Amino acid sequence: MVPRPFRILHRAMATIAKQTDLTSSPLSLSSSIDKAFGSGPDCLGIILVRDLPPSYPASRERLLKLAYKFAKLPEPIREQYADPGSRYSFGWSHGKEIMNGRPDTLKGSYYANPVVDSPAVSSELRVSYPEYYGNNIWPSNDIKEVEGFEQAFKDLGRLVFKVGCELATACQPFASSYLSDSSLSLSKLIGSSQTVKARLLHYFPPSPDAPLPTEDEPIDSWCGFHLDHSLLTGLCSAMYLREVPNGEPTVASSTSPSSGLYIKTRGGALTKVSIPPDCLAFQTGEALELATAGKLRATPHCVRVGAGGGADQVSRETLALFMQPDVDQQLSASDTFGTFSKRIFDEHYNQEATM
Repeated sequence: MVPRPFRILHRAMATIAKQTDLTSSPLSLSSSIDKAFGSGPDCLGIILVRDLPPSYPASRERLLKLAYKFAKLPEPIREQYADPGSRYSFGWSHGKEIMNGRPDTLKGSYYANPVVDSPAVSSELRVSYPEYYGNNIWPSNDIKEVEGFEQAFKDLGRLVFKVGCELATACQPFASSYLSDSSLSLSKLIGSSQTVKARLLHYFPPSPDAPLPTEDEPIDSWCGFHLDHSLLTGLCSAMYLREVPNGEPTVASSTSPSSGLYIKTRGGALTKVSIPPDCLAFQTGEALELATAGKLRATPHCVRVGAGGGADQVSRETLALFMQPDVDQQLSASDTFGTFSKRIFDEHYNQEATM
Protein backbone atom coordinates (compact mmCIF):
# COMPACT_ATOMS: atom_id res chain seq x y z
CA MET A 1 0.00 0.00 0.00
CA VAL A 2 1.27 3.52 -0.79
CA PRO A 3 2.18 5.35 2.43
CA ARG A 4 -0.29 7.95 3.60
CA PRO A 5 -1.07 10.81 3.51
CA PHE A 6 -2.19 11.41 -0.06
CA ARG A 7 0.28 13.61 -1.92
CA ILE A 8 0.47 15.60 -5.15
CA LEU A 9 1.05 13.22 -8.01
CA HIS A 10 3.19 13.08 -11.09
CA ARG A 11 1.08 14.18 -14.04
CA ALA A 12 1.47 12.85 -17.56
CA MET A 13 -0.65 12.38 -20.68
CA ALA A 14 -1.15 8.79 -21.84
CA THR A 15 -0.14 8.06 -25.43
CA ILE A 16 -3.11 7.89 -27.83
CA ALA A 17 -3.34 5.85 -31.05
CA LYS A 18 -6.11 5.62 -33.63
CA GLN A 19 -7.58 2.17 -34.16
CA THR A 20 -7.41 2.62 -37.94
CA ASP A 21 -3.64 3.16 -37.68
CA LEU A 22 -3.24 -0.18 -35.90
CA THR A 23 -4.10 -1.97 -39.13
CA SER A 24 -3.44 0.54 -41.92
CA SER A 25 -0.08 1.92 -40.80
CA PRO A 26 1.21 0.09 -37.72
CA LEU A 27 4.82 1.10 -38.37
CA SER A 28 3.82 4.74 -37.94
CA LEU A 29 3.01 3.93 -34.32
CA SER A 30 6.49 2.73 -33.38
CA SER A 31 7.42 5.86 -31.46
CA SER A 32 4.03 6.00 -29.74
CA ILE A 33 4.29 2.37 -28.65
CA ASP A 34 7.83 2.89 -27.40
CA LYS A 35 6.68 5.94 -25.44
CA ALA A 36 3.81 3.94 -23.91
CA PHE A 37 5.41 0.56 -23.21
CA GLY A 38 9.15 1.26 -23.18
CA SER A 39 11.50 1.31 -20.22
CA GLY A 40 12.11 5.06 -19.93
CA PRO A 41 11.29 6.55 -16.52
CA ASP A 42 8.33 8.53 -17.89
CA CYS A 43 6.77 5.58 -19.75
CA LEU A 44 3.35 4.84 -18.30
CA GLY A 45 2.93 1.23 -19.39
CA ILE A 46 -0.46 2.09 -20.86
CA ILE A 47 -1.76 3.29 -24.24
CA LEU A 48 -5.16 4.67 -25.27
CA VAL A 49 -6.90 3.70 -28.52
CA ARG A 50 -9.52 6.02 -30.00
CA ASP A 51 -11.75 6.14 -33.11
CA LEU A 52 -13.33 2.83 -32.12
CA PRO A 53 -16.24 1.16 -33.98
CA PRO A 54 -19.54 3.10 -33.78
CA SER A 55 -21.06 0.26 -31.75
CA TYR A 56 -18.64 0.74 -28.87
CA PRO A 57 -20.42 3.43 -26.79
CA ALA A 58 -23.74 1.57 -26.70
CA SER A 59 -22.04 -1.80 -26.04
CA ARG A 60 -20.07 -0.30 -23.16
CA GLU A 61 -23.10 1.35 -21.57
CA ARG A 62 -25.26 -1.73 -21.95
CA LEU A 63 -22.82 -4.13 -20.27
CA LEU A 64 -21.65 -1.81 -17.51
CA LYS A 65 -25.23 -1.13 -16.46
CA LEU A 66 -25.81 -4.88 -16.40
CA ALA A 67 -22.79 -5.21 -14.10
CA TYR A 68 -24.58 -2.93 -11.65
CA LYS A 69 -27.85 -4.82 -11.99
CA PHE A 70 -26.26 -8.20 -11.43
CA ALA A 71 -24.48 -6.94 -8.31
CA LYS A 72 -27.84 -5.69 -6.98
CA LEU A 73 -29.45 -9.12 -7.23
CA PRO A 74 -30.05 -10.92 -3.92
CA GLU A 75 -26.91 -12.67 -2.71
CA PRO A 76 -28.39 -16.20 -2.94
CA ILE A 77 -29.09 -15.64 -6.64
CA ARG A 78 -25.63 -14.21 -7.33
CA GLU A 79 -23.96 -17.12 -5.55
CA GLN A 80 -25.74 -19.60 -7.82
CA TYR A 81 -23.33 -18.39 -10.51
CA ALA A 82 -20.13 -18.77 -8.44
CA ASP A 83 -17.69 -21.57 -9.33
CA PRO A 84 -15.36 -22.62 -6.47
CA GLY A 85 -13.88 -25.39 -8.65
CA SER A 86 -12.26 -22.81 -10.94
CA ARG A 87 -11.10 -20.71 -7.99
CA TYR A 88 -13.93 -18.35 -8.89
CA SER A 89 -12.44 -17.70 -12.33
CA PHE A 90 -15.75 -18.31 -14.09
CA GLY A 91 -19.01 -16.65 -13.11
CA TRP A 92 -19.52 -14.51 -10.01
CA SER A 93 -16.87 -13.80 -7.39
CA HIS A 94 -17.19 -11.63 -4.31
CA GLY A 95 -15.05 -11.70 -1.18
CA LYS A 96 -12.97 -14.66 -2.39
CA GLU A 97 -9.86 -12.91 -3.76
CA ILE A 98 -7.15 -11.88 -1.28
CA MET A 99 -5.97 -8.28 -1.70
CA ASN A 100 -3.72 -6.46 0.76
CA GLY A 101 -3.76 -9.57 2.93
CA ARG A 102 -7.53 -9.87 3.39
CA PRO A 103 -10.62 -10.97 1.44
CA ASP A 104 -11.64 -8.30 -1.05
CA THR A 105 -15.27 -7.35 -0.42
CA LEU A 106 -14.98 -3.93 -2.06
CA LYS A 107 -15.71 -5.20 -5.55
CA GLY A 108 -17.63 -8.00 -7.21
CA SER A 109 -16.52 -9.64 -10.46
CA TYR A 110 -18.11 -11.67 -13.21
CA TYR A 111 -15.61 -13.74 -15.24
CA ALA A 112 -16.05 -15.34 -18.65
CA ASN A 113 -14.16 -16.01 -21.86
CA PRO A 114 -15.95 -13.84 -24.44
CA VAL A 115 -14.23 -15.58 -27.35
CA VAL A 116 -15.01 -19.27 -26.68
CA ASP A 117 -17.68 -20.75 -24.42
CA SER A 118 -16.06 -24.18 -24.13
CA PRO A 119 -12.30 -24.42 -24.82
CA ALA A 120 -11.27 -27.19 -27.22
CA VAL A 121 -8.55 -28.75 -25.06
CA SER A 122 -7.85 -32.17 -23.63
CA SER A 123 -9.59 -33.44 -20.52
CA GLU A 124 -6.19 -33.46 -18.80
CA LEU A 125 -5.76 -29.74 -19.38
CA ARG A 126 -9.30 -29.05 -18.20
CA VAL A 127 -8.57 -30.85 -14.93
CA SER A 128 -5.14 -29.27 -14.48
CA TYR A 129 -6.19 -25.72 -15.32
CA PRO A 130 -9.85 -25.21 -14.40
CA GLU A 131 -9.12 -21.47 -13.96
CA TYR A 132 -8.77 -21.17 -17.75
CA TYR A 133 -10.29 -24.21 -19.40
CA GLY A 134 -13.69 -24.39 -17.74
CA ASN A 135 -16.99 -23.61 -19.45
CA ASN A 136 -18.57 -20.19 -19.25
CA ILE A 137 -21.39 -19.70 -16.78
CA TRP A 138 -24.15 -17.32 -17.81
CA PRO A 139 -27.08 -15.85 -15.86
CA SER A 140 -30.45 -17.21 -16.91
CA ASN A 141 -32.46 -14.93 -19.18
CA ASP A 142 -35.35 -15.71 -16.84
CA ILE A 143 -33.79 -13.18 -14.47
CA LYS A 144 -35.40 -10.12 -16.01
CA GLU A 145 -33.03 -7.64 -14.37
CA VAL A 146 -30.08 -9.05 -16.32
CA GLU A 147 -31.80 -10.27 -19.47
CA GLY A 148 -29.32 -10.24 -22.39
CA PHE A 149 -26.28 -10.42 -20.10
CA GLU A 150 -24.46 -13.11 -22.10
CA GLN A 151 -24.79 -11.37 -25.45
CA ALA A 152 -23.82 -7.98 -24.01
CA PHE A 153 -20.75 -9.53 -22.37
CA LYS A 154 -19.67 -11.20 -25.60
CA ASP A 155 -20.32 -8.13 -27.75
CA LEU A 156 -18.12 -5.84 -25.69
CA GLY A 157 -15.52 -8.49 -24.83
CA ARG A 158 -15.02 -9.46 -28.47
CA LEU A 159 -14.72 -5.85 -29.54
CA VAL A 160 -11.96 -5.25 -26.97
CA PHE A 161 -10.30 -8.52 -28.03
CA LYS A 162 -10.29 -7.52 -31.70
CA VAL A 163 -8.68 -4.16 -30.96
CA GLY A 164 -6.21 -5.85 -28.62
CA CYS A 165 -5.12 -8.29 -31.33
CA GLU A 166 -4.62 -5.39 -33.73
CA LEU A 167 -2.54 -3.58 -31.12
CA ALA A 168 -0.45 -6.72 -30.54
CA THR A 169 0.33 -6.86 -34.27
CA ALA A 170 1.33 -3.19 -34.26
CA CYS A 171 3.53 -3.83 -31.19
CA GLN A 172 5.42 -6.72 -32.79
CA PRO A 173 8.31 -4.71 -34.33
CA PHE A 174 8.82 -2.99 -30.97
CA ALA A 175 8.46 -6.14 -28.86
CA SER A 176 10.63 -8.44 -31.01
CA SER A 177 13.83 -6.77 -29.87
CA TYR A 178 12.88 -7.40 -26.23
CA LEU A 179 11.42 -10.93 -26.39
CA SER A 180 13.77 -13.64 -25.18
CA ASP A 181 12.48 -15.74 -28.11
CA SER A 182 12.30 -13.26 -30.97
CA SER A 183 10.34 -15.77 -33.10
CA LEU A 184 7.28 -15.36 -30.90
CA SER A 185 4.33 -13.43 -32.33
CA LEU A 186 2.28 -11.51 -29.77
CA SER A 187 -0.79 -11.45 -31.98
CA LYS A 188 -0.62 -15.24 -32.55
CA LEU A 189 -0.07 -15.94 -28.85
CA ILE A 190 -3.18 -13.91 -28.05
CA GLY A 191 -5.31 -14.59 -31.12
CA SER A 192 -5.02 -18.38 -30.95
CA SER A 193 -5.25 -18.64 -27.17
CA GLN A 194 -8.15 -20.24 -25.33
CA THR A 195 -7.26 -18.64 -22.00
CA VAL A 196 -8.65 -15.17 -22.79
CA LYS A 197 -10.62 -13.92 -19.80
CA ALA A 198 -12.84 -10.89 -19.30
CA ARG A 199 -13.59 -9.55 -15.83
CA LEU A 200 -16.70 -7.42 -15.45
CA LEU A 201 -16.22 -5.34 -12.31
CA HIS A 202 -18.65 -3.70 -9.92
CA TYR A 203 -17.04 -1.56 -7.22
CA PHE A 204 -19.47 -1.33 -4.33
CA PRO A 205 -20.01 2.11 -2.77
CA PRO A 206 -18.55 2.59 0.71
CA SER A 207 -20.92 1.20 3.35
CA PRO A 208 -21.07 0.75 7.13
CA ASP A 209 -19.44 -2.67 6.59
CA ALA A 210 -16.70 -1.18 4.40
CA PRO A 211 -16.47 2.50 5.41
CA LEU A 212 -14.29 5.06 3.70
CA PRO A 213 -11.61 6.62 5.91
CA THR A 214 -12.52 10.22 6.75
CA GLU A 215 -8.85 11.25 6.70
CA ASP A 216 -5.75 10.00 4.93
CA GLU A 217 -7.63 7.77 2.49
CA PRO A 218 -5.16 5.32 0.90
CA ILE A 219 -4.51 5.58 -2.82
CA ASP A 220 -5.62 1.96 -3.23
CA SER A 221 -8.82 2.26 -1.15
CA TRP A 222 -11.04 0.56 -3.79
CA CYS A 223 -8.55 -1.91 -5.24
CA GLY A 224 -5.06 -2.64 -3.93
CA PHE A 225 -1.92 -2.14 -5.99
CA HIS A 226 -1.29 -5.17 -8.18
CA LEU A 227 0.01 -6.45 -11.52
CA ASP A 228 -2.08 -8.25 -14.11
CA HIS A 229 -0.58 -11.59 -15.16
CA SER A 230 -1.55 -11.21 -18.82
CA LEU A 231 0.52 -10.21 -21.83
CA LEU A 232 -1.79 -7.25 -22.42
CA THR A 233 -4.91 -6.11 -20.58
CA GLY A 234 -7.66 -4.12 -22.29
CA LEU A 235 -9.64 -1.68 -20.15
CA CYS A 236 -12.88 0.17 -20.76
CA SER A 237 -13.42 3.62 -19.36
CA ALA A 238 -15.15 3.21 -16.00
CA MET A 239 -18.77 4.25 -15.59
CA TYR A 240 -20.00 5.69 -12.29
CA LEU A 241 -23.63 4.97 -11.46
CA ARG A 242 -25.76 6.61 -8.82
CA GLU A 243 -28.37 4.44 -7.16
CA VAL A 244 -31.96 5.58 -7.59
CA PRO A 245 -34.48 3.95 -5.19
CA ASN A 246 -36.86 1.71 -7.14
CA GLY A 247 -35.51 2.93 -10.45
CA GLU A 248 -32.77 2.68 -13.08
CA PRO A 249 -29.34 3.88 -11.94
CA THR A 250 -28.23 7.16 -13.46
CA VAL A 251 -24.81 7.84 -14.96
CA ALA A 252 -22.92 10.11 -12.60
CA SER A 253 -19.58 11.81 -12.28
CA SER A 254 -17.09 10.41 -9.81
CA THR A 255 -17.61 11.94 -6.39
CA SER A 256 -14.05 13.32 -6.22
CA PRO A 257 -11.36 14.43 -8.68
CA SER A 258 -9.09 11.92 -6.93
CA SER A 259 -11.36 8.93 -7.73
CA GLY A 260 -10.21 6.42 -10.29
CA LEU A 261 -7.29 4.47 -11.74
CA TYR A 262 -3.69 5.07 -10.67
CA ILE A 263 -0.51 3.57 -12.05
CA LYS A 264 3.20 3.80 -11.36
CA THR A 265 5.40 4.90 -14.23
CA ARG A 266 8.52 2.94 -15.13
CA GLY A 267 10.36 5.48 -12.98
CA GLY A 268 8.06 4.82 -10.01
CA ALA A 269 6.06 8.07 -10.11
CA LEU A 270 2.42 7.74 -9.05
CA THR A 271 0.09 8.94 -11.82
CA LYS A 272 -3.67 9.21 -12.17
CA VAL A 273 -4.83 7.91 -15.55
CA SER A 274 -8.11 9.02 -17.13
CA ILE A 275 -9.57 6.88 -19.92
CA PRO A 276 -12.03 8.92 -22.03
CA PRO A 277 -15.42 7.22 -22.51
CA ASP A 278 -14.81 6.84 -26.25
CA CYS A 279 -11.41 5.14 -25.81
CA LEU A 280 -9.99 1.81 -24.75
CA ALA A 281 -6.78 1.48 -22.76
CA PHE A 282 -4.24 -1.34 -22.91
CA GLN A 283 -1.54 -1.98 -20.33
CA THR A 284 1.27 -4.51 -20.00
CA GLY A 285 1.11 -7.56 -17.74
CA GLU A 286 3.50 -9.91 -15.98
CA ALA A 287 3.48 -12.56 -18.73
CA LEU A 288 5.07 -10.00 -21.06
CA GLU A 289 7.58 -9.09 -18.36
CA LEU A 290 8.55 -12.77 -18.05
CA ALA A 291 8.73 -13.27 -21.82
CA THR A 292 11.14 -10.33 -22.10
CA ALA A 293 13.25 -11.27 -19.06
CA GLY A 294 12.10 -8.12 -17.31
CA LYS A 295 12.92 -5.70 -20.13
CA LEU A 296 9.25 -4.74 -20.63
CA ARG A 297 7.71 -4.43 -17.21
CA ALA A 298 4.16 -5.02 -16.04
CA THR A 299 2.19 -1.93 -15.03
CA PRO A 300 1.44 -1.56 -11.29
CA HIS A 301 -2.03 -0.10 -10.80
CA CYS A 302 -4.78 0.43 -8.23
CA VAL A 303 -8.15 2.18 -7.84
CA ARG A 304 -9.08 4.91 -5.34
CA VAL A 305 -12.60 5.67 -4.09
CA GLY A 306 -11.97 9.37 -3.46
CA ALA A 307 -13.86 10.89 -0.56
CA GLY A 308 -16.67 13.12 -1.74
CA GLY A 309 -20.28 13.99 -1.15
CA GLY A 310 -22.62 11.11 -1.87
CA ALA A 311 -19.85 8.55 -2.29
CA ASP A 312 -21.97 6.01 -0.44
CA GLN A 313 -24.50 6.08 -3.30
CA VAL A 314 -22.13 5.82 -6.29
CA SER A 315 -20.66 2.61 -7.68
CA ARG A 316 -17.96 2.12 -10.32
CA GLU A 317 -18.36 -0.30 -13.24
CA THR A 318 -15.78 -1.38 -15.78
CA LEU A 319 -14.53 -4.29 -17.91
CA ALA A 320 -10.98 -5.66 -18.05
CA LEU A 321 -9.94 -8.16 -20.75
CA PHE A 322 -6.87 -10.26 -20.01
CA MET A 323 -5.13 -11.38 -23.20
CA GLN A 324 -2.58 -14.12 -22.63
CA PRO A 325 -1.13 -17.30 -24.18
CA ASP A 326 -2.19 -20.89 -23.62
CA VAL A 327 -0.86 -22.59 -20.51
CA ASP A 328 1.85 -24.62 -22.27
CA GLN A 329 3.51 -21.53 -23.76
CA GLN A 330 7.08 -21.17 -22.49
CA LEU A 331 7.68 -17.69 -21.07
CA SER A 332 11.09 -18.19 -19.50
CA ALA A 333 13.60 -20.97 -18.94
CA SER A 334 11.72 -22.09 -15.83
CA ASP A 335 8.11 -21.10 -16.44
CA THR A 336 5.25 -21.75 -18.80
CA PHE A 337 2.25 -19.46 -18.60
CA GLY A 338 0.48 -22.25 -16.75
CA THR A 339 3.07 -22.75 -14.00
CA PHE A 340 3.44 -19.00 -13.58
CA SER A 341 -0.33 -18.53 -13.32
CA LYS A 342 -0.67 -21.24 -10.68
CA ARG A 343 1.65 -19.27 -8.40
CA ILE A 344 -0.41 -16.12 -8.88
CA PHE A 345 -3.66 -17.91 -8.11
CA ASP A 346 -2.10 -19.45 -5.01
CA GLU A 347 -1.19 -15.96 -3.77
CA HIS A 348 -4.70 -14.55 -4.22
CA TYR A 349 -6.99 -17.43 -3.30
CA ASN A 350 -7.27 -19.42 -0.10
CA GLN A 351 -6.97 -23.05 -1.14
CA GLU A 352 -9.20 -24.35 1.66
CA ALA A 353 -11.95 -21.86 0.79
CA THR A 354 -12.10 -23.10 -2.80
CA MET A 355 -12.23 -26.84 -2.16
